[in-house]
Amino acid sequence: MRILLLNPNTSDAMTARMLQTAEAAKAPGTTMVPVTATRGVPYIASRAEAQIGGAIALEMLAEHHHSVDAAIIAAFGDPGLFGARELFDIPIVGMAEAAMLSACMLGRRFAIVTFARALGPWYEECVAMHGLTARCAGVTMLDSPIRQVSDVQEEKEDLLVQMALRAVHERDADVIIMGGAPLTGLAPKVANRIPVPVVDQVAASVKQAELLVGLATVKASAGTFRRPPAKSTIGLPDALARRIEHSDADAELKAG
Repeated sequence: MRILLLNPNTSDAMTARMLQTAEAAKAPGTTMVPVTATRGVPYIASRAEAQIGGAIALEMLAEHHHSVDAAIIAAFGDPGLFGARELFDIPIVGMAEAAMLSACMLGRRFAIVTFARALGPWYEECVAMHGLTARCAGVTMLDSPIRQVSDVQEEKEDLLVQMALRAVHERDADVIIMGGAPLTGLAPKVANRIPVPVVDQVAASVKQAELLVGLATVKASAGTFRRPPAKSTIGLPDALARRIEHSDADAELKAG
């Protein structure tokens, strides 16, 4: 099994951090295929940046989907997820959705703890997008400056744990999700300091992707995520244009 770990941000260091967690979580026989965006922003932290990252994610999937069995959009907030699911035939996992669905199997309500106040409204909208508002005890955000986003979990570990504890004791959260790519790998480090399950977003995504591949479901030909009809394009990257125009049929036959 080959799983694409698709980082729609431009930070190679963030991809490496997520890959380390993915490698620890994957089953024997699963190969992780990491890819980092070559344009865009170092990390997505706003709705506008999420729109840009989602479009770049579609371009990256168009380049790589023939060579993998599933893909993870490795940015919390799941930019481009629904568009990817309708455009491509392989299982596509969103990091936020995977973490939230896993959390829903561990408790009645989850809380998301993250590292920047700017992320709060977008993450709340992501929860609503997935129909999980009633299961969410809220999004808790750091309200203090950070030196460097890539080092935020080391710099702010104690504060993040305190935020998680407040969500448990004041908001009745049954599960904590450490949200945002820079917090990947923090969950197992702090699990013994928090009295409820703590979900790691990347580990949850890997296990969900393996599950979906194992179920061997087929691409929907009807319903929400059916592939759109062919349409002409102008100016798009070749691989994405071929996918939208349905001119990649020969490549699909060769890959199969």
